[in-house]
Amino acid sequence: MGWSTSQLAELAGTTVRAVRHYHDVGLLAEPERRANGYKSYGVAHLVRVMRVKRLIGLGLSLAQIADLGDADEHPEEALRVLDGELAATIERLRRVRAELALILRQATPTDLPPRLAELIAGAELSAADRAMIVVMAQVFPPKATEAIAERMRAGLGDPVVADLDNLPADADEATRADLAERLKAFVAKVFADMPMDAETWADAPHGPRFMQQAVDHATLDLYNPAQIDVLRRCGS
Repeated sequence: MGWSTSQLAELAGTTVRAVRHYHDVGLLAEPERRANGYKSYGVAHLVRVMRVKRLIGLGLSLAQIADLGDADEHPEEALRVLDGELAATIERLRRVRAELALILRQATPTDLPPRLAELIAGAELSAADRAMIVVMAQVFPPKATEAIAERMRAGLGDPVVADLDNLPADADEATRADLAERLKAFVAKVFADMPMDAETWADAPHGPRFMQQAVDHATLDLYNPAQIDVLRRCGS
């Protein structure tokens, strides 16, 4: 005398609903029926349910188990693929944990790549400068972005940086001209050892032209007219 559906489910540590679903998706053969019409499951059904449960527990989907066919007793190839996927997931989670540790330890921003966020951690950047670095991180070559961020951080103590940050939109001509000259000298000193030729920007993710357009757009969006005027004079 075989087991009923509920008895099979209890023996396998699953539910009647799960057993019926295994039937529906073709993972469990229909058993013989008793004279009264009730299903009668045997040991083979229990073994099959346990195998399906085990493979699900290892991470295979029902569709993947169905695709295995008769090879599901020891699906070496499928399990090796799964093992590779799990290894990649573990590595991704390891990187995520490392980033989280950095964010929690140094209160670094979440809108920047980890290395760049680490470089500017603790730096008292203006909101506009920080947002500009976010733009740079998307369009500049990574090495160039890091080099610029390092130099920006190194130059934060210079008064000219604060003067630019605090420059009012209606600053007069004399103030703008003076600040532009001082800023030009500051930039020349801070970036003296950094190449600024075409080769520096050749690896821009979206190309040098798009990079320049993005920076121009960000400049107009982030800075007031007087600051933009000073920045343009400085670059001329």
